Amino acid sequence: MIKVAIVDDNAFLQKAIIDKLSFFDTIRVKFTANNGIDLLEKLNDNHTIDLILMDIEMPKMNGVEAVEKVKKLYPQIKIIMLTVFDNDVHIFNSIKAGADGYFLKEVNPQDLFNGIVETLNGGAAMTPSIAMKTLKLLRNPFQIESTENQDDIQLTTREIDVLEQLSRGLKNKAIAENLFISAATVKKHIENIYRKLQTHNRIELIQKARENRLI
Repeated sequence: MIKVAIVDDNAFLQKAIIDKLSFFDTIRVKFTANNGIDLLEKLNDNHTIDLILMDIEMPKMNGVEAVEKVKKLYPQIKIIMLTVFDNDVHIFNSIKAGADGYFLKEVNPQDLFNGIVETLNGGAAMTPSIAMKTLKLLRNPFQIESTENQDDIQLTTREIDVLEQLSRGLKNKAIAENLFISAATVKKHIENIYRKLQTHNRIELIQKARENRLI
């Protein structure tokens, strides 16, 4: 039996993760925690946990800080980051703190289960897009250290996909075909990207995206 703890400040998302794990008889969720401090208190009472699924953005103590503390106190416990954030800074800081894997919350139940098993067997399970970003970080580790002056821009994985297509000069129709989504969906993603990057044309958009190392 694989004993798992879930750390997330959103009760709805906690339940969503539990529901995903409920398909597998070999996994038992021992407890949930709302933030890093809550997790440490519960681990103090019961640290016979095999693996923790850890959110990043949480009050009181965020996921990255919690990873670092848990790894010092209970190095045998594996930790997979399970978050909506896929930017370089979060990935770098999580891995640096000691995270053993990194998945986005949109991961399907089977991939999550496989990732848990892989991590417990000594692997480093990651969402494919995260694995690619991690390779980029390994190739250019010095760049992530100088991000203090960058804007805190949070794009979804799909928005990153659309942004990369835009950077190649593709039109909405071509992007829709390449990503197997509708042109209307592409348009909505582009509107969200413009809003998040606070830009007004494609040249400015691509330039700011590169400055913030989003592509």
